[in-house]
Amino acid sequence: MSKDLLFELVTHTPEETEAAGARLARLMEDRAELPAFVALYGDLGVGKTAFVRGFASVTSPGSAVRSPTFALVNEYDARLTVQHFDMYRVSGWDDLYSTGFFDYLDTDNVLVIEWSENIDGALPENTIYVHMEKGETETERIVTIEGI
Repeated sequence: MSKDLLFELVTHTPEETEAAGARLARLMEDRAELPAFVALYGDLGVGKTAFVRGFASVTSPGSAVRSPTFALVNEYDARLTVQHFDMYRVSGWDDLYSTGFFDYLDTDNVLVIEWSENIDGALPENTIYVHMEKGETETERIVTIEGI
């Protein structure tokens, strides 16, 4: 299946990166056919957690979003439950199974996954892909969002 560009933008502050995450969450709410899996790609410090903070501000208002680096998964629960994964330390199938990731695939929750490049082969076919990269300045970020 081909991926359709949902939107692309350039951010200059963490707040603008959060706004990009909020924009995706609103788009997913408006277009119910969009999948409930969001795969984040990008280097360390590119703003993935800021993006999730913005996303959760729409889906789970009031949630204290933080990187789940050591917990592996954080849950934000309000009117919609979001499971926020960090796959930074996952280096193979055994690691992935030990996270319990596959158990979450059969829920009605939204899964937002940081460091998705580490689990590419395990992502569901119906995934939204968020590619984040550093731009020309220290704070500039290019955010590209594609979906099925």
